[in-house]
Amino acid sequence: MLEQAQLPYPPQFSDEQIQKCRETGDFMPVLFEWYKFVGQICIFFAQIARESPAVKEISPIYYAILTGLLNRCARLMISNIALSHNGRFGETTALLDRCIFESCIKVEWLCHKGIDDCFQRYLASGLKTEIELESEIRGNIAEREDGAMLNIEKRMLASIERHINASGLNRKEILESKKLPDVSAMLRDLGHERLIYVVSQRIGSHHVHGTWPSLLLHYLEVDEEGCFSPRDHNCDTHPNQFIMISLQVLEAVKAFIIYTIETGEAKSIIDLLDSIQEEIIDINTEIIGSDFKNVEEI
Repeated sequence: MLEQAQLPYPPQFSDEQIQKCRETGDFMPVLFEWYKFVGQICIFFAQIARESPAVKEISPIYYAILTGLLNRCARLMISNIALSHNGRFGETTALLDRCIFESCIKVEWLCHKGIDDCFQRYLASGLKTEIELESEIRGNIAEREDGAMLNIEKRMLASIERHINASGLNRKEILESKKLPDVSAMLRDLGHERLIYVVSQRIGSHHVHGTWPSLLLHYLEVDEEGCFSPRDHNCDTHPNQFIMISLQVLEAVKAFIIYTIETGEAKSIIDLLDSIQEEIIDINTEIIGSDFKNVEEI
């Protein structure tokens, strides 16, 4: 299965490059390359064919959900690479990070649960909105004296029908499905502390919704007199973004591999993913320095 596929090569750095990072305290060039590599790893394993001998017997639609979510993570990582390569768009990469994080948690949660009900709740969570839209469209058509359907309505109804048919669920199953747990509940199921949710989702929501902390961080400047003005287009992507998203994506890929690949094949892949995580964690350890020491110790 994997012997015939070529894994991407990990980034290589000379001793001089690493020493320069240490001297300047700027590990972004190294982190950027590891981030790109993790994106490549993510899409590589998302492309494993369900028909491969190493893949367990899994519903085609469930496999599509998991590989689709991993592909989403990889594609958004590529977007972040394009945005951040010149040191700008930090306000936008932070927004995309929250989307990547949520997709990763859904992969982990679905693989952790591994039951029909959870996958069906995932499918139904998006399709309920489609059914509501369908109802609104048909209601508008019914209110017209001649019951005429607009071309745009015809296209929208056909699109909704395709989405529902592709899911394998009928409208009754979708509407009667339990609500999908929120990310906080998923994290609890996965054994994470509340802090992970607060940092990754609640703080991340600042960038999605444009709250006051988000404005202060990315969109406003305050002068010495306390006056506000729009900030220039000079927001960097923070090193923590490359670190935390890379580690989270690797966790999602590991969950996917454990759930979908036979044990014999899975172990070597998990060992590889663990080794990549260790490399990134080692860099993070150098960056944070004394951050986690008590103030009295410094």
